[in-house]
This record gives sequence, structure tokens and C-alpha cells, in this order.
Amino acid sequence: MSSSIPKLEPQTWQTLFINANIATMDDGANSYGERVNAALAVSAGKIVWIGAMQELADIQLSAYAQLDVIDVAGQWLLPGLIDCHTHIVYGGHRANEFELRLKGASYEEVAKAGGGIVSTVKATRAASEQALFESALARLNTLKSEGVTTIEIKSGYGLDTETELKMLQVAKRLGEQPGIEVRKTFLGAHALPLEYADNADGYIDLVCNEMLPAVATNKLADAVDVFCEGIGFDIEQTERVFQAAKQHNIAIKVHAEQLSDLGGTALAAKYQALSSDHLEYLSEDGIKAMQQADMAAVLLPGAFYFLRETKLPPIDMLRKHGVAIALATDANPGSSPIHSIQLMLNMACTLFRLTPAEAIAGVTCYGAKALGLADKVGSLEVGKQADIAVFNVEQVAQLCYQYGVNPLTSIYKAGVKTV
Repeated sequence: MSSSIPKLEPQTWQTLFINANIATMDDGANSYGERVNAALAVSAGKIVWIGAMQELADIQLSAYAQLDVIDVAGQWLLPGLIDCHTHIVYGGHRANEFELRLKGASYEEVAKAGGGIVSTVKATRAASEQALFESALARLNTLKSEGVTTIEIKSGYGLDTETELKMLQVAKRLGEQPGIEVRKTFLGAHALPLEYADNADGYIDLVCNEMLPAVATNKLADAVDVFCEGIGFDIEQTERVFQAAKQHNIAIKVHAEQLSDLGGTALAAKYQALSSDHLEYLSEDGIKAMQQADMAAVLLPGAFYFLRETKLPPIDMLRKHGVAIALATDANPGSSPIHSIQLMLNMACTLFRLTPAEAIAGVTCYGAKALGLADKVGSLEVGKQADIAVFNVEQVAQLCYQYGVNPLTSIYKAGVKTV
């Protein structure tokens, strides 16, 4: 839990938010960590003090010329929101496949017919780096406009060395934009490209022996991911990628148990992965493995909704074993073309029956955990980076209750106003 600095030192402060309600999110999903009628001070991009307004009663703030005092008039301060699983760098679109599925084709049938990820691969390979950057920037700006200050961006629509590097370079450029931190994930093992049809092991050779070394040499990835699934890669192939990632000292994540239970989550736990994502078919043994490895479970209600799935993730079992539940948009052209983190909050509550506190934790403190950033962002605590989203709501649950009307009024990234 957060605590005030015992001695007030306004002479060292640069920014002070007053008359604020603060959801610190420093207590996980147990509560919002509410501080009502409070104030928060920032210096050198970090939070240096949080306390009650009453504690400032005897201080003449106007005496400190360097101090920017911001009266938020009862609005709520939350940690900058975190979208910990996206695929926003890609070429083209897949509205045609959306129509096919509405006519009865399954996601697997579309993929096996040459559609799905492979169709996006063709468009992404053909697109220039600049074209990919411009289209992804528009998507990123939409997410930022709803309060996102940290985002993960995966590759995986290149499936050859040149295009995978191109995608990760675009993600790097996006991270140079103001007001956002980008974590880059190499997902070369996303699908089997046409040139490796019926030769999945050969393609994994390429991923491990050519792609990953190039990614590591160019320092283009913070994590490595694998789509461990019947239409993706099996356990043995997944483990080969994990082993290669470990050799390059890159963190591990996994797409697993979305369509079946292959045991990808338990395997990832053996390699101390940051998270396992999707998880509709996750078993209790897999959950226990996650708990022991201190992994985050990333739920993706947008994909569940868009694909019209009926198998719910094992929410109660995740709660039982104390696994941190993160949420993300999974923004991608095929299974979740949705770029609204606020909509994910509502979907998590309505579709997955999460409480509002659990949902908010999923896009703050637990989203940070899923990216290995829990010591830096995700909660409003003294010593952490001053990533702050200001919302004009009367209570925090309104962020989950309503969507379509954006209550965000401003964002501060490392103490600097960006919206």
C-alpha cells in the first residue's frame, strides 16, 4: 500500500494535483486503493508524495514559484492505462473474413483455407515501413485518447526475417512518439507461412536460428511469444522457441489454450514466462503452474466477443489460485479489430463477470505485471513513474459501466501532460 512521505517538501515538487480523488490501484484487484479529497505531487517524472488535502492546509503553495498546481476539482486520478497485448502493426484488413464467419465459417476453417493470419502476412509484406507506421500510429492514437500510456506491440504478420524486423522497427518508432511507452514482442511463431507449408519444424528452425538472432542483435524485442495451438505450433516447437529466447536473455510470453488445451501455459511457466494469454481452455493444472511461476493471465474479451466464442476462461479458478488477471484489447485485423481499452473494461465485466475493481486492475497494475513493468508503472505510488490518467467520473466503476462517451480529460506521462 502507498504511504505519504512523512515530511512535506513542496520546494522540491514540480507538479501538484489538488482536490483529487485518487484510485491508486496499489492493492491489486482487492480495491481501487481510493484516496478521496487527496493530493499528489510529482518531481522529475516520478510520484513523490500522496496525501490528504488537509495535510496541505498550513502550506502557502503560492510561495513556490516552480510549482505547477493543478486543481482537478474532484475528478479521479488513475494510473495511465496499459494495453498489454496488441497486434496493431499490420497491412490491409480482413472485413471479407468477418463476412465469411457470419455466413458460417469458423476461425479455423478460414485459416485452413488460406485466410486468417496468412492473408494479413501478404498485405504486411507488401507494405512499406512508412505505410505500416502511419496506419499503426492512427490505431495507437485511438488507444492513447482513452488513457493508454503503455502498450505492448507484437510482430507476427511477416513470417520472414525481413518483414518481422520491419514490423518491430515500426513498433520501435511508435515508442518514440510522445506520451507512450511501447514494449515490443517478437511473435515470429505466429502461423506457418505458405512457403513452409507442411514443414513446421523447418520454419521453427528459421525462427530460432535466423529471426531471433537478428531481433536480438538489433535489440528490437523485449519479449518473445509463440502461438501454441492446433492451428499454430505444438508443444515441442513452442519449447524450441522458448529455449532460443532464453539463450538471448529475452523474456517469454505465450498465446495458449484459446481453442484447445495443449499445455502451452504450463510449459511457459517452466520458463518463467511473464504471461499466458487467451486461456479459454486452461486447466487447473495450468493455473497452478502459473501461480507457482508468478505469471499473469491475460484475458482478451474482444477476441471472445468478435469470434462469438462460448467457452469462458476459468475466471473462478484463476481467482481461487490468486493468479493476477490482466486485460487487453488484442487489437488485430482478424479476431479483435477493436481499439478501445474502455470497451474492454465493459466486456470484461459483462462477458467474463469480472468486478469493476478486477477489470480496472487488469488494465493497470496487472497489465504492468504482464509486461514485467510492475515496479515502474500500473499504480500510483511514491517512487513510481507519474503516468496519470484523469477521468471526469463520480466513481471509478463508471469506467466499466458505460462506453461510447469518453470521460478522459487529460493524461500525464512521466509527469508531462500529453493530452
